[in-house]
Amino acid sequence: MSGRRIGFWYRAAAVLVKPPLVVLFKRDWRGMEHIPAEGGFITAINHNSYLDPLSYAHFQYNTGRVPRFLAKAGLFKGSFVGTFLRGTGQIPVYRESTDAANAFRAAVDAINKGECVAFYPEGTLTRDPDQWPMRGKTGAARVALLTKAPVIPVAQWGANEAMPPYAKEKRLRLFPRKTLRVQAGPPVDLSAFYGQEPTVEVLRGATDAIMAAITELLAEVRGEPVPDRPPVQRKARAAERSVPAERTGETESDSGAARTPGTDKAPEARQAREAEEERK
Repeated sequence: MSGRRIGFWYRAAAVLVKPPLVVLFKRDWRGMEHIPAEGGFITAINHNSYLDPLSYAHFQYNTGRVPRFLAKAGLFKGSFVGTFLRGTGQIPVYRESTDAANAFRAAVDAINKGECVAFYPEGTLTRDPDQWPMRGKTGAARVALLTKAPVIPVAQWGANEAMPPYAKEKRLRLFPRKTLRVQAGPPVDLSAFYGQEPTVEVLRGATDAIMAAITELLAEVRGEPVPDRPPVQRKARAAERSVPAERTGETESDSGAARTPGTDKAPEARQAREAEEERK
């Protein structure tokens, strides 16, 4: 199967979103040939700006294969945004609930139907001081090992220059005109993990392989070497500094949903949840 047709709602979203993106930003897109022409697959993308989903969706829309993102369930309820999310077939994530597993089941079902599911394996905007990818959550790896679908690593850079992560003032910095750089790479080889029991070690190994591929692509996009240090871990970073709730937004689960702002609870509760998630 070739997957979900673009359909009315995706085309309507493109009519609204593409013109301002084309006018306000330049584009440097590479690696579109790595996006499969048919069949289900996963894309795994780094996350360093609130604008990332728009930038990446524009890139993949132009390949003719539209992505299904994982997004906070509350965004689907009765709003203009919710109408578009439902109409375009995005996947709700029910955090802090037994329904969280439904996101994985929905992702697996979508891939088995020949669609693309887009993961942000970091699960939140990067907290690395130089905006390199953090250590990833295991959601993308779980789905990849269940489906054996291709995992296409994607690096993006430029949206963070227009809207940096965790900036004190959440405003667009449009001038001088920024370039949205998106580069897809060849599928990550996860064959060594196929057929194994999905233990913590297996899921961590597959996740690290995915994150290494994303980081290498990002180094190419940035024209810089890969950092000679371990990636930042979310729970360690959170313990090192007290980040106000309004700065960090809500905590993401293993699912790899894009970060959404403004609903996190106390830092202590967040750290406890993150520690629990890391054991999953």
